[in-house]
Amino acid sequence: MAGRREADEAALAAGEEAELAAALEESARLEEERRAPDEQASSSLAAERPLSVEEEEPPADFVCPITTEVMSDPVMAADGQSYERTAIERWLATKSTSPLTGEELEFTRLFPNHTLRRVIRQWQETARS
Repeated sequence: MAGRREADEAALAAGEEAELAAALEESARLEEERRAPDEQASSSLAAERPLSVEEEEPPADFVCPITTEVMSDPVMAADGQSYERTAIERWLATKSTSPLTGEELEFTRLFPNHTLRRVIRQWQETARS
């Protein structure tokens, strides 16, 4: 009986991992499509000038692991990781596992990450000036 339960849990975890991988792949594809016209238009200009602060990659902690975008409303989940609120809420609507590890979350309540949101906003303001 325990062997079957472990097999079922492994199959479920593998399915969730595949679902997350597909979501990340789709997100990357959409991001690539969104950037393609901008990159074509600016490719000749990029060779003429150095990178500005706006073109710098955001710090990894500012990027949601689900959407791969800079977070605007970061929340902390039980796995200790911050996610964009809408992305993790969609995830938790059908699962109770960590999107990163596949481990069962102790609880599914989310907590606003005010400090991270403030630091992201400061970084964005610096990038604009």
